Amino acid sequence: MTDIIDIHTHVISPDTARYPLAPLGGKQSDWSHARPTTAADLIAAMDEAGVAKAAVVQASTAYGFDNSYLADSVAAHPNRFTGVFSMDLFAPDAPAVFDRWVAKGLTGLRLFTTGTTQPGQAGWLADPRSFPIWERAEAANLPVCVQMRPEGVDQLALLLDRFRRVPVVLDHLARVDLSDGAPYEKADWLWRLADRPNVVLKLTSRTVREAAAGASRPEAFFPRLVAAFGAERIAWGSNFPAEAGPMSRILDAARAALSCLSAADRASIFAGTARRLYPALAAEPVTA
Repeated sequence: MTDIIDIHTHVISPDTARYPLAPLGGKQSDWSHARPTTAADLIAAMDEAGVAKAAVVQASTAYGFDNSYLADSVAAHPNRFTGVFSMDLFAPDAPAVFDRWVAKGLTGLRLFTTGTTQPGQAGWLADPRSFPIWERAEAANLPVCVQMRPEGVDQLALLLDRFRRVPVVLDHLARVDLSDGAPYEKADWLWRLADRPNVVLKLTSRTVREAAAGASRPEAFFPRLVAAFGAERIAWGSNFPAEAGPMSRILDAARAALSCLSAADRASIFAGTARRLYPALAAEPVTA
């Protein structure tokens, strides 16, 4: 069976004394409260689903900018995980903070500009005060994941133009609206990003659902997406446990939705792109 790599998972510790909750905006997400998932729980879910490795993304709606549990989880399971950290780009010591998390073995950065506890699109995405951190990411060839909405695409374009060597990963395809179906005119802003070679699309459970909602059909949308961007710029992420499991159900739904693609394209989306984005995940998989 082809190796499966998941680039969007989360971990939550029950030990709030060692890892205190500090959610962005002061409100913990419902999913992190209802479905806390330790690193060991995540590995068990991966093993049950047949997922070899995962990028663990900082749970911003539980821990804010304190990536301690994420870093400890990656350090404890380097053969299964890499980590994607979050930080305050505008903190006086931001460069030192960036360097500290990278030194702990985390290999991606995530910018959280919208979410269930922070609706709307934050206006700071392309703030010039963030550029020193983007420059550091560029120098380190560190992917930057952006949790955003379509309303932020003009700001995104400024960053794509300025930092052309930074792989910019759009979480959940930036919440694109597919409800009108083919030819997907509501997604025009997304198609216009296809000629930006540093854009990578994170195809999650949200995308799988949206591709089958309204007038949209997976067999219409996903081939169009691959034709525009190439499978080598698309990677699958479960969003487990924010997306309720079991992980095997999430993976099965994604496989079914992408069955209209070639085997080579599916291999890229389910593993190949992830290996290029996160070389830490490129080694031969080792199961627990």
